Amino acid sequence: MNLSQKNPETDALREEIMRLKKDKNALIMAHYYQRDEIQEIADFIGDSLALARQAAKTDADVIVMCGVNFMGETAKILCPDKTVLLPDTEAGCSLADSCDPVKFEQFVKEHPDHTVISYVNTSAAVKALTDIVVTSGNARKIVDKLPEDEKIIFGPDRNLGEYINCVTGRSMLLWDGACHVHDRFSLEKIDELKREHPEAKVLVHPECRRPLQLIADKVGSTAALLDFARSDDAPEYIVVTESGILFEMRRQCPEKKFIPAPPDEPGCMCNECDYMKRNTLRKVYEALRDGKPEVTVDAEIAEKALRPIVRMLEMSE
Repeated sequence: MNLSQKNPETDALREEIMRLKKDKNALIMAHYYQRDEIQEIADFIGDSLALARQAAKTDADVIVMCGVNFMGETAKILCPDKTVLLPDTEAGCSLADSCDPVKFEQFVKEHPDHTVISYVNTSAAVKALTDIVVTSGNARKIVDKLPEDEKIIFGPDRNLGEYINCVTGRSMLLWDGACHVHDRFSLEKIDELKREHPEAKVLVHPECRRPLQLIADKVGSTAALLDFARSDDAPEYIVVTESGILFEMRRQCPEKKFIPAPPDEPGCMCNECDYMKRNTLRKVYEALRDGKPEVTVDAEIAEKALRPIVRMLEMSE
């Protein structure tokens, strides 16, 4: 099912991408927040946990990671012998940027008796300072597996950390970072949408602020929100996360209505991540054609960062 607008140029790009992918034994992976045109041609679409799992087991020679920088780094760390391409190297992450490795290292040193848990939305350098990496899809499960009296540092997302503290009864020490997309949703505007759509259920990502989590019918990762929408029987949903997920929700549940929640900005009806939207069909084509931009990670950092990523994958089973 193709939901994005077709034209001869994009059709030609798709054909060339398919040809190059076959010639180079490449796998195109895309996060749920990518443009519709990217999700349409991807071999695999998922959240951060699913992308990491897929990267770890693929037999492709080339991985085209349609996401942001930390996702490309994670794929390269898991697959050091493969070529990992990131179509746009300027596709950063505000949450990862909120956690400077030097400052985080000092924070960790100030609390030497704490286990360090880092959200996957971090640089390889921060992961190298970490004991366990988590995603929004497995953070609660992993924290629950640790002893109840274990002291924990959680970074960098304070909203996700607060959510995990609330649902597990922990008192993790939180780094003060946030995602610029999820941190700017408007509770007032969502309340207005609820009045306009009284049968709609509210789906909220845990990177959102606590007041938004409290009004949710479901709090979860992008994959968890998609699963809920697929299995639930409500006719409408107000979706409080980056609007790219609407493509897959509408594809899998065409009979249901999905309403993007607006940010706290005048005149804006949906909430998009500019970084995620930097990748385009043409940039994917050029990356496959030219074999660049290629993701590289310092060997020493990669070795240190691999351990907490592998530990995450093991604890997620």
